[in-house]
Amino acid sequence: MNTPNPALRESATFDRGVISEIQRAAETGIYDIRGWGAKRKLPHFDDLLFLGASMSRYPLEGYREKCDTDVVLGDRNAKFPLHLDIPITIAGMSFGALSGQAKEALGRGASEVGTSTTTGDGGMTPEERGQSKNLVYQYLPSRYGMNPDDLRKADAIEIVLGQGAKPGGGGMLLGQKITERVAGMRTLPMGVDQRSACRHPDWTGPDDLAIKIIELREITNWEKPIYIKVGATRTYYDVKLAVKAGADVVVVDGMQGGTAATQDVFIEHVGIPTLAAIPQAVQALQELGVHRSVQLIVSGGIRSGADVAKAMALGADAVAIGTAALIALGDNSPRYAKQYEELGSAAGFYDDFQAGKDPAGITTQDPELSKNLDPVEGGRRLANYLRVLTMEAQTLARACGKSHLRNLEPEDLVALTVEASAMARVPLAGTTWIPGAL
Repeated sequence: MNTPNPALRESATFDRGVISEIQRAAETGIYDIRGWGAKRKLPHFDDLLFLGASMSRYPLEGYREKCDTDVVLGDRNAKFPLHLDIPITIAGMSFGALSGQAKEALGRGASEVGTSTTTGDGGMTPEERGQSKNLVYQYLPSRYGMNPDDLRKADAIEIVLGQGAKPGGGGMLLGQKITERVAGMRTLPMGVDQRSACRHPDWTGPDDLAIKIIELREITNWEKPIYIKVGATRTYYDVKLAVKAGADVVVVDGMQGGTAATQDVFIEHVGIPTLAAIPQAVQALQELGVHRSVQLIVSGGIRSGADVAKAMALGADAVAIGTAALIALGDNSPRYAKQYEELGSAAGFYDDFQAGKDPAGITTQDPELSKNLDPVEGGRRLANYLRVLTMEAQTLARACGKSHLRNLEPEDLVALTVEASAMARVPLAGTTWIPGAL
């Protein structure tokens, strides 16, 4: 094995990854498409710390004093808002991008712990509806699989205006994943690449959207909460317009949010970090006098109970997970290390979700590969993971003296870096200084 010359210096601008991408682009003449989310290092929840109780605050005693976790979503206008046991929901991921077994497993895991899951682009499957106690139906620009009967079967409706990994861009589903069943649900030809629209055909602005929301309420007899989901970009203004249009719940997806397939340049260079988006969304809700009455769900890079607690301390009512849920099901598992290597990747690095060759049986439509995921076992693993997130968040809330997760607040946090302090609008640790604060 050749040892690199110690005198060689790698360029910070043209590092090995950049050089490899230039060489790939020059060879193929096409841009790179992949799944997952942003891989660059961004200010995130790890840059925040909790101020646990000591002398000036009074902590709660271990597991002997209650710390509640329930949340109600959509009680602004809906007859039947969602009552969830935990404030951690499953984000929208489509059948097509995911296998039927994966959608069933997500429904099983979410239902076991009393939370909701979401359909994603492509419509509602019997597997998911049958195993989901609370199912949110996504209404997307593509309108794939949309029909009034499924709207009525859902427990809430989420109008998707943007997604964290690709705000301003439509979704992709490459031809190798468009099987007969997927094509039938989406009214598409089999085996042909699908690129969704980047904006809804039913309206051109917030005033038209308000009319569409009324239409959806009438179709569902005013029973279902209406969510509006935006990718984190101009968050302050988008949240205000969403509330004006009539949203019961606003979902803000930061740029760490994942995707099944889009351009790498989109994932890495469009949108703002989740950490920066939450305070903007909260400010917009507060100025309208609807913070907490219009609930805020935050997604994009949620991995641990600490992330959950920090998002809620910054003002979120709940969070949504996508990539982490797939990992809990078995995505990138070491048990498939050999198969990932055969695909030119490795366990922990596989992101070619668009290819439909996932050996874990999650991001594929290949019936033989899909058999590798047992929906019952996958659901059990997801439920375990959600329980751990909840217990971790409770542990931190108790340490801050809170008897409910929703009682966490910015005053409980400090930042480790100037960037995180400015974005999260909490003091730099050891100071009272918030960069940019008036």
